[in-house]
Amino acid sequence: MMGGVPSNGLAALVVNGARARRVAGLRDAFTAMAAARGYAASVLMTNPADGGEEATRMALADGATVVIAAGGDGTVRACAQVLAGTSVPLAIVPAGSANLTARALGLPGGLAAALAVGFTGTDRPLDLISVDGLACVAMAGIGVDAAVVGATSEQLKRRTGWPAYAAASFRQLLAPPAEFTISLDGGPPLIRRACSVVVGNTGLLPGGFPILPDARPDDGILDVGVLAPAGLAGWVSVGYRAVLASRRDDAQLERFRARTVEVRATGPLPRQVDGEVISPGRDLSACVRPGALRVRVTAQGRPRRGPRPG
Repeated sequence: MMGGVPSNGLAALVVNGARARRVAGLRDAFTAMAAARGYAASVLMTNPADGGEEATRMALADGATVVIAAGGDGTVRACAQVLAGTSVPLAIVPAGSANLTARALGLPGGLAAALAVGFTGTDRPLDLISVDGLACVAMAGIGVDAAVVGATSEQLKRRTGWPAYAAASFRQLLAPPAEFTISLDGGPPLIRRACSVVVGNTGLLPGGFPILPDARPDDGILDVGVLAPAGLAGWVSVGYRAVLASRRDDAQLERFRARTVEVRATGPLPRQVDGEVISPGRDLSACVRPGALRVRVTAQGRPRRGPRPG
């Protein structure tokens, strides 16, 4: 900083007050670190009617040179929706219940360390999924996965984090399967009776379990999972494979890769994008947007692939 004028421009912190804890401490740490790194600082709060898109638009209008999202995957998605296609990078302070994008990018979970990445990290291109006009950063789905999201208590998520999804899932796992028609890159349709179809830019479930272990958010391709467990024993098998990052497929869990994915069910089903429920529907149309978002990661870090099974 020279003569009191910030040399690195404006850093904007977009805070989801319903997710981030100790907001006053977060604001103080952010402003102090911004000043030390030669940035002007702006703190913008989301509101219940807007997950962060309006705050991000305000940050861009003010000339922000970096936007830091402090919240969960929904806050990250909202900021990415606005920043996609711009040169302004997105940094993440994970403060949600699952934080799937932050986990996939190998970002630190601690407040000070995550903020430091926002000021000193490296910018990398990140793919996005376009789903019905929405930018999706981590994963979208139709069927039971979205039903679990919708059934999860907001209060329990704030109190316990990702285990809240596990608590909600027990009431959803025995839902009858639906018939899906799945088209990958315009190829011949695949007909499956399944509980859920997920499309991932990253491959992690809440808790960090890689259901799509080959997914990387910077490889220009989407990973697709078709979940068709037979009863509770089938769900246990699928869960076991997720814990082990297994690549073994069978009729209960199939994985595919494509750049465009068209999913159609015989009737309306719950749908979710980055852990947020959207309107029910029969269709889920997704395509990859390679390198559409600049994201700030640790200097030595790269978006990571799931571990090889042991």
